Amino acid sequence: MKFGSEEVAQYLRENPQFFDEYADMLADIFVSHPHGGRAISISERQIVTLRDKNQILQDKLRELIKFGEENDIIGEKMHRLAIVLLTFTHLGNLLHGLYFNLREDFAVPHAALRLWNVPSAGTELPEFAPASADIHAIAESLLHPYCGPHVVDEIKQWFGEDAVHLRSFAMVPLRAEQTIGLLVLASEDPQRFYPEMGTLHLKRLGDLVGTAIARMG
Repeated sequence: MKFGSEEVAQYLRENPQFFDEYADMLADIFVSHPHGGRAISISERQIVTLRDKNQILQDKLRELIKFGEENDIIGEKMHRLAIVLLTFTHLGNLLHGLYFNLREDFAVPHAALRLWNVPSAGTELPEFAPASADIHAIAESLLHPYCGPHVVDEIKQWFGEDAVHLRSFAMVPLRAEQTIGLLVLASEDPQRFYPEMGTLHLKRLGDLVGTAIARMG
């Protein structure tokens, strides 16, 4: 009577005493090494398996530590940005400080924004240039920041001559009690803002900038 591999495996799971009763026999059974062609004993094979699992766990731990360290760095940068935004009492100075901080601290080479629903004496600023109904609709529709290679031509025009070199964008809605604008970050690097990237810190950036601007009204 022949038994299939699944039946043998099921039997061994249900009868663990088999390994106690036939310990000597197990020492004489050899199987292929998972990382080479040579034969090794079952006990050696188990050790190799445990080493592989341990390596996987170590790799995951290192990855978690790396993510934690990166989040700490971003958190510190956000803290510095918050202090910068709280320092200014004039909207023009605040926007200048925002752009400078994004470029120097976050290494974002290009940033532009448009504002509306913000009563301010700074309406002569380019950020208050009229934005189309499409831009308003985009900002209203974004439940989370958008990251990817595509933005409408109107947004590209905000970047002037640099627009032809830009390959990735992040669109961040600015909200206070209502939507008050759209902040767009851009880069020549197509992988700087990619669709699968996390947007938690970008959302926090939008909340911070939106609140800081709204208090100027």
